[in-house]
Amino acid sequence: MGMSRPSRPVLFTAAATAGALVLTALVPGSATADPAPRPVTREGSPLGADRAAMAPQAAAERALGSPPAPGLADGRGRGYPRERKLDTPPENPADKSIKLGLTPYHGIAPKLNALQRLGDRVSVEIAGRSAGGHPLYLVTVTAPESAREAARQERMRERIENAPSAAAKDKAIKASYKTPVFINNNIHGNEWEGTDAALKLIERLARAKDAKSRSLLAHNRLYFNVTANPDGRIAGTRANANGFDLNRDFITASQPEARAIREIAAAKQPAVMLDLHGYVNGTLIEPTTPPHGENYEYDLFLKNSYANALGMEAAVNGLGYTREKDGVKPAVIPFRDQEEGWDDWPPIFTPQYLPFHGAVATHTIEFPMQVNNAAYESQPVAELRRRAAINVDIAGAAMRASVDYADRRRSSLIADQIEVFRRGATGAEQVPVSAETVPGVPGIGPEDVYTTTFPRAYVIPAGSSPGGRGQRSATAAARLVDHLLANDVRVERAAHRFRLGGKTYPKGSYVVDMHQPKRGLANVMLADGRDISDKVSTMYDISGWSLGRLWGASVDSVKRGDLDALRTREVRAAARVGYVAPRGDLRLRLDDPREIAAVNHLLAEGVSVRGGRDGSAIVSSSARRAAVEAARKYDVAFDATKAKGGAALHRTRVAAAVTPGELFALREMNFDVVPVSTAVLNSGFGWKGTDALFVSAGLDHDELNPAAKAGLERFLTKGGGLVGRGAAGAALNTGAKLLAVRPVEGNGDANGVVRVVNAGGTVTGGAPDHSFVYSPMWFTGLGSGVRVEQRYGTGDPLVSGHWRPLEDGGGGPASAAGRAAVVSGAARGADVVLFGTEPLFRDHPKGVFPQVGRALLKVGR
Repeated sequence: MGMSRPSRPVLFTAAATAGALVLTALVPGSATADPAPRPVTREGSPLGADRAAMAPQAAAERALGSPPAPGLADGRGRGYPRERKLDTPPENPADKSIKLGLTPYHGIAPKLNALQRLGDRVSVEIAGRSAGGHPLYLVTVTAPESAREAARQERMRERIENAPSAAAKDKAIKASYKTPVFINNNIHGNEWEGTDAALKLIERLARAKDAKSRSLLAHNRLYFNVTANPDGRIAGTRANANGFDLNRDFITASQPEARAIREIAAAKQPAVMLDLHGYVNGTLIEPTTPPHGENYEYDLFLKNSYANALGMEAAVNGLGYTREKDGVKPAVIPFRDQEEGWDDWPPIFTPQYLPFHGAVATHTIEFPMQVNNAAYESQPVAELRRRAAINVDIAGAAMRASVDYADRRRSSLIADQIEVFRRGATGAEQVPVSAETVPGVPGIGPEDVYTTTFPRAYVIPAGSSPGGRGQRSATAAARLVDHLLANDVRVERAAHRFRLGGKTYPKGSYVVDMHQPKRGLANVMLADGRDISDKVSTMYDISGWSLGRLWGASVDSVKRGDLDALRTREVRAAARVGYVAPRGDLRLRLDDPREIAAVNHLLAEGVSVRGGRDGSAIVSSSARRAAVEAARKYDVAFDATKAKGGAALHRTRVAAAVTPGELFALREMNFDVVPVSTAVLNSGFGWKGTDALFVSAGLDHDELNPAAKAGLERFLTKGGGLVGRGAAGAALNTGAKLLAVRPVEGNGDANGVVRVVNAGGTVTGGAPDHSFVYSPMWFTGLGSGVRVEQRYGTGDPLVSGHWRPLEDGGGGPASAAGRAAVVSGAARGADVVLFGTEPLFRDHPKGVFPQVGRALLKVGR
């Protein structure tokens, strides 16, 4: 995660003692500040200039169909230990861990089996499976508990979350609730060493006979996700088998590994959490620089995260490694030592997601000695193993220090966790950080103050009755509600029509009461977000997101109102909206990914489907049985229609040179996708059977050999379609001499939620009036026959995120305002659609997906 920036003007460091923070002077420019900078890595770029996403279809199918963590549910009602004999995977000599002298994935299960046999402290559960199908091992280390005691601990956990005001006064919680600590390892597959440090710590605790260890385990539960990314650990890749950076997936939770961690967060409710990474020298220990996530109770978070960081710093530096002897620089705490560049703004990272489930001290730890990427290939094995051993040692020191901190401060940690939930449940105002509200933390300034004003509620209006208008929003609303529920956000459904915030809503509308323990998580998902362009010069990753704006459902923020008068009931799942009109021809709106998936399902089944003028799909009444099956499977609604439709739609086979997130989104919409790249085309790609080419990454027209260029030319001039996104898509359009447009690239660091104006029709008809950009682009110099499908909003189109002009004053949101964001047209026999927005980004902005789906169906005819 992170990159360095100039040192903050704070001349303090600190050492931890058991009961106090001792502040000492820091010499400006000392070795504790400014680790070597790392470049920002954009999704897709690690694939290389000639490679596009190549995740196997089977991996995507496993991820899309992965059930929620059955192992954790199976453990309810049982005491500890919860021993489980793990199957041992076949030995894999190609496992990349072996070269480093670390534990290969196939060696983890035998170790865990042996550790469970050591005594009665170690339990292993299966938290889920990776995209590649590997079990995810969750290890719990604690003193034995009877089933009755485990149930009592669970009741206390639930009381902390659901009745925090009462929990704050509960003497039993203060006396006997076990503090949950969660250590997450190896979420980036080629940052290995946290796994081995965790295995060592688990063994140490399993064998310990001393009174301190017995007391520790009697008062705490320690949870270890041994490797969060088995696919990447084996392959030596940052990403999982689907090509996803899992430490960017926590708001979308598209991948099974992220969903497993989400389940752990909600079920175990950790107060302290570590996420082990590499490689920044010196060891980097959060808390972070500004900007700070505005939906946290940041005063409570900073108080604990900074104090724990000091203990970890002392433990890491106390190992005795030096720059001169070992190449190891002293540890760095970004909040203290850096100005900006390592922020905690987006909730997509593990330590920035866990606070919304009650963690009051969470940290990314970056151990120092690089062993991955170029170093893995260039360094001698002995040197790699030396470095890896140092990293394991440092990771272990950070873990032990955090466990000790949790044990020493367990009463105050749980009290602060209770206070997080109490503020949410009562609608209390946030407490801005300051020297007064967070005593003992040096250097707090106005640049650190980020708070928000929570609305009284959010309303997700219901669609109209079956067969009426509004079914698009009903499908999208159901998706959004189920996602909120999966994140442990409380949602209620109205039993009657009601009025709130000056607006009347129909029966069946959903209400998110913001007086709830996890209001921060609800708000971080549903709010518009914030434009922070003027707050910092650069951001490490995305700065804007909004499920309320980007997931296709209507979401209203209600600032104030009386919710007590509403007749609602809490829901466990969204109501099903699947429907097929009983008579007449049928219309399926294509405004949601599920609807695109349904129409592709029908086409694959041989059902005749025609395109409507508004971008919908028209199905004959004779195919009602097939429509019923699709409605049931994809939870979509087919309305009656008298429209006959236009041209027939065809099953679209897509050759896709795209990022991993885009490949996954295309498969989510049921397209038949064949990944391609410059290298694939140069090797002699067979275009037969391909209907459309989608290009956004990894395909460079200038790098194609003559035969590949000729094959692409034949495909396009004989009716093949092109959908292009961003610089790569626009460059291919130019190289192939298709649409007459001039693409203009905005600031490459820009990203966020933007206002757009849709032209309607087959591509953007019914689309949301917001979209997502990352390295935004727009089109000028539009030639004859070029149609503008979508424009950026006028004025300042940025709603939330970070988008600054370039040094010459261009490339900013003012330059994009009113410009064409999506264009289409026909040229040289090919239908073409070009996107300057990023509608499939990391499988995230669900409500914007259909623009690409419709474009592919349009050009693939």
